[in-house]
Amino acid sequence: MQYLEYQKTNHPQLVDNMMHNELILQNWIQNQSFSESINNSIITIPVVVHVVYYNSTENISIAQIQSQIDILNEDFRRLNADTTNTPGAFKSIAADCEIEFCLANTDPNGNSTSGITRTATSQSSFSTNDDVKYTSSGGIDAWNTSEYLNIWVCDISGSILGYAQFPGGNASSDGVVCDYKYFGNTGTATPPFNKGRTATHEVGHWLNLRHIWGDSNCGNDYCNDTPTQQSSNSGCPNYPSSSNCSGNGSNGDMFMNYMDYTNDACMNMFTQDQKTRMIAAINTSRPGLLSSNGCTNTNYGCTDPLAYNYSSLAIINDGSCCYYSGCMDISAINY
Repeated sequence: MQYLEYQKTNHPQLVDNMMHNELILQNWIQNQSFSESINNSIITIPVVVHVVYYNSTENISIAQIQSQIDILNEDFRRLNADTTNTPGAFKSIAADCEIEFCLANTDPNGNSTSGITRTATSQSSFSTNDDVKYTSSGGIDAWNTSEYLNIWVCDISGSILGYAQFPGGNASSDGVVCDYKYFGNTGTATPPFNKGRTATHEVGHWLNLRHIWGDSNCGNDYCNDTPTQQSSNSGCPNYPSSSNCSGNGSNGDMFMNYMDYTNDACMNMFTQDQKTRMIAAINTSRPGLLSSNGCTNTNYGCTDPLAYNYSSLAIINDGSCCYYSGCMDISAINY
């Protein structure tokens, strides 16, 4: 929460904004909790990944970026292979959040895009002061933050894995920042945070999830189905691992929840209440995502590189390929 405290200090209005958003969110949940707005409706969030690099190592590959998008989709849809590690006591409340992510294929100007930007910088590293989010300070400006999830990947100083902005902050700095060493599960991804769960955790914050211990001794994360927890967990605790809190219960801490601080390999679940909270946050604080055109292109097009209208963005050949034809004899009158 170092970043949140920094934002509160520099943007005093944020505290009021977050309180206001919380009231609206809770009201939405009370009115919508049994509607199709929460269940059986997949929300797809367009993502732009801004790679800001000081050297070639930090200029991570497309494969590493795609691995992180895949992990987000697995974790938020509960398709991750390690769901088998969820303790039986928590399996019934483990949630398919019905939220998906795609690398944007349309930019804010309506042009085709890979959903990746690359910016060479003279800054050897960035702190949590948001410099990476602005071209003027060595980073790169965000795309329209009401319609895209902006993720900046860079070298973060101070052993910080990543950080995120809660709903209610400045639009120009809205998004998630991850260190290049803790993004995806290939390339520069470094144990024990090499399974992409840093981004899963930070996107949870971006969608208004709190840490599972409520950032205080036996605090409140606003989710009734997460056990009250004394503080953060680290490493990979043995189950059950109990806290000295009223409400912790016989099953102990839910240290395998993505909103704790355990190693990536020990995280494997969101809960139903966390799902409800994230869906509510999208509908109340981030409604522009629901109508964003960032992922509307279906990647149909000409996939034959020999055609003159070949598209490197096309995945599915739609039969539109065109080829130069005609007389190739330079001595002919119809050449």
